[in-house]
Amino acid sequence: MNYQVVKVKEDILIENNEKAKEVRKHLKERGIFLLNVMASPGSGKTTLLVNLINKLKDKYSIGVMEADIDGEVDAERISELTGVKAIQVHTSGACHLTAQMVEDSLNAFDTKGLDFVILENIGNLVCPAEFDTGSNINMMLLSVPEGDDKPLKYPLMFQVSNIAVITKIDTLPVFDFDFEKCKANIHKRNKDAKVFKVSAVKDIGVEELANYIDSLIKSSK
Repeated sequence: MNYQVVKVKEDILIENNEKAKEVRKHLKERGIFLLNVMASPGSGKTTLLVNLINKLKDKYSIGVMEADIDGEVDAERISELTGVKAIQVHTSGACHLTAQMVEDSLNAFDTKGLDFVILENIGNLVCPAEFDTGSNINMMLLSVPEGDDKPLKYPLMFQVSNIAVITKIDTLPVFDFDFEKCKANIHKRNKDAKVFKVSAVKDIGVEELANYIDSLIKSSK
């Protein structure tokens, strides 16, 4: 029997990577720094972003793109608590954002006057890691309740992330979570990943993270 194997996923990723290069080029031409934030649902992405934005909005003109399968809760919350421009991006069931979707969202957003755009990706540790969004930096969040073994279970997410933020550290007394062990596990996957530990609700460690992101934006100019 004659048959042919079609590597659909490989072709899709190649096409996406080329589009990501275009997105990155166009953002650079417009002087915009794009931060792609990835994490599981409930890890505290939006809460941390509110805190970070309020620390950085006097330095930069910030816009936020909130990606979800449905609903507008996060975009409304960001806008209400920070005052920055935010839009909701609905993926119609998709568990990730492609570079084309990011480009379409940026065009719909109207980025004129912005120099820092934050993309809050769909909440999971698998699909978003596979697709280059055209961002300057990938930042992933891992909350203490999720466990310190996640870098071993979801390797690609940690391999593609430049920054790994351990969130909800105020809950350390309650959960069996070893920060140093987790950090070592992260560096097994990505020796260059910068690791931070924060509590957004207690405002612990957020200033250090904000300063680091600030330095990345400045160095990209």
